[in-house]
Amino acid sequence: MGTALIYDEEMTRYKLLWVDPSCKIEVPERLIVSYEALVKSGLADRCVSVPVREATDADILLVHSEEYLQAVKTTPFMTLEEMQDFCAQYGDVYFHPNIYHCATLAAGAALQLVDSVMTGKVRNGMALVRPPGHHSMHNAASGFCIFNNVAIAAQYAKQKYGVKRVLIVDWDIHHGQGVQYCFEDDPSVLYFSWHRYEHQKFWPKLRESDFDSVGKEKGAGFNINLPWNKVDMQNSDYLSIFHHLLLPIAYEFCPDLVLVCAGFDSAIGDPEGEMCATPDIFAHLTHLLMNLAGGKLCAVLEGGYNLTSLAQSVCQTVQTLLGDPPPRPANLDGPCQSTVESLHCVRSTHRQYWSCLKHAADLPTFDVSTKDLSLDESLNSEESKEEHVWPEPPKRLTPAIRAALLLPDGITCPDGCYRQSVSECLDPLIVTKLKENILTDSEDDSNALSTLSSLIDLVEKMEKDEVCSGLALVHDVSKAMKCVVPHAASALKNRVLVICVGDGKVPIHVSEDGKVLMVQLSNKESQEPESRYFIPVCLKKGCSDVSGFIQAILSLLLPLGYEYDPSLVVLVQMSDSGLCESMWLQLTSLLRGLAQGHMLVLMQKGNEACVSPTASSLLGDPAPSLGPLVAPLPENVESVEMLRHRLKADWKLLQTTAQDIGRGDEDGS
Repeated sequence: MGTALIYDEEMTRYKLLWVDPSCKIEVPERLIVSYEALVKSGLADRCVSVPVREATDADILLVHSEEYLQAVKTTPFMTLEEMQDFCAQYGDVYFHPNIYHCATLAAGAALQLVDSVMTGKVRNGMALVRPPGHHSMHNAASGFCIFNNVAIAAQYAKQKYGVKRVLIVDWDIHHGQGVQYCFEDDPSVLYFSWHRYEHQKFWPKLRESDFDSVGKEKGAGFNINLPWNKVDMQNSDYLSIFHHLLLPIAYEFCPDLVLVCAGFDSAIGDPEGEMCATPDIFAHLTHLLMNLAGGKLCAVLEGGYNLTSLAQSVCQTVQTLLGDPPPRPANLDGPCQSTVESLHCVRSTHRQYWSCLKHAADLPTFDVSTKDLSLDESLNSEESKEEHVWPEPPKRLTPAIRAALLLPDGITCPDGCYRQSVSECLDPLIVTKLKENILTDSEDDSNALSTLSSLIDLVEKMEKDEVCSGLALVHDVSKAMKCVVPHAASALKNRVLVICVGDGKVPIHVSEDGKVLMVQLSNKESQEPESRYFIPVCLKKGCSDVSGFIQAILSLLLPLGYEYDPSLVVLVQMSDSGLCESMWLQLTSLLRGLAQGHMLVLMQKGNEACVSPTASSLLGDPAPSLGPLVAPLPENVESVEMLRHRLKADWKLLQTTAQDIGRGDEDGS
């Protein structure tokens, strides 16, 4: 269906006309370098170009007052001195004779994007806009923002398309107070924001930006604030918040549309954010949101003031929207103590509103997020700030063959997939190994040898980046696993993550050398001894508990997978998995974020009906919605939490409470 890209050079045609240190970083080049990077990388040509339109008065009045709109309309006719006086009534914002026109284009671009996605012309998209919007309030400009682009888009989607539930994810480094104020009493909009807060010492310095501001009246619980109380947050910190907070709530909420306030001042090198998350992390954040709302995702540019990391982050986001698998995640050494403290506070505060958080730990005995700390001002002085240097994100290779299928004769290969031929010229060395280690004398036939040899060939094509992912429908998944996993792990740099869904016996002995991480999801207690690299997840009520299964995936399997960082994922559906198709597709789609999308899916013969949907998932199609989720069964919650608690010392991305040890901040800040 395609990815929309909305950009108009007109939005670069305003700038600061006087000296104002707080506003000097908001420059036209922000938009120029972002678009030029998309053109240079070839990503712009892969997108569907959608023209910009001006937002109408009626559109703007969905969020803003008539009085404020009319006041902004007068700014093109003001003298320079009158504009400066006009700005003085607001905070950290400037006006220009062309800014009203650009602001209507920015809001209109967000609406064009919503129209394109909701009418099915594209699957998702990004709008490169200026001025940004998330600080702008009902009756006031603020923080470079004139009209609240994303808030207007959310109201518009509800009004025009009857959208019942909208998720707004604000990953800008500043709190989008304008969006919060707009929807704080509205349960149809779930607003999530992480933001630099530093115990209310960072702009906009609002008490209501802290973790305990949850919304009002019917909207209580639908406003989620995650405060960053120190700088230098890294990729692990961002992923931890997604895995243990945002995604579980988002899946329970089940949005019809996802809007992203895509501010990239949260990327490394930004003078406002002072964070250390590298641009490639935005590929993963985008990927993790793309299976919500049937893939209907609209990203709208907000902040971002380091022109290098801004352009890189925009490219990472758009390339993921286009369906390319994210790159290998970098520098995942677990969240820091400050992140875990904030996460603990938010989860504990919101557990009364969300079933997925009912098990969250109590608040710490002291209020870690709002305690009055005497910050060392010398650490925050301009002289002491270090300039971050980071490598350019690696080029994301997209193999010509996105999905290769190894299917028995008589089963049609879905459109867009490559049919892997059955090996006829067999490697004598491989044949010998198969006969010695896998096949019995009675099974020593040409069909079995050819199929297993073809699996090895498929894995080797993935290692060479000739093929991105693969799917094989086989007579015996156990033998296929015994064939594929040791072969893949034998390569010097390979690490293989194996996920088995079902109660069957795992046919592979997992050693402690770390070459293979095995996770089995079943409804039976494993007879195998648990170890660091063999992790049995027992869902006592089986995979029919959709909420329990999703909780296990989001809060256990994905953190393990990201921290392990495999070069290949092997996903095995055993004959007794008991997994419905929509859950299977969610699992398949989420796992594409690992190993640069190199995933081999092994399915037992008899599951022919699931071949085509699974192949579509490997091609990048979003998984179908699971619907709003009810509370997971207590038995499954207890089982998963006990396992997480046992594993968290070895796997840092499983930490969720203030008592857990993070990266080892000596000052505990």
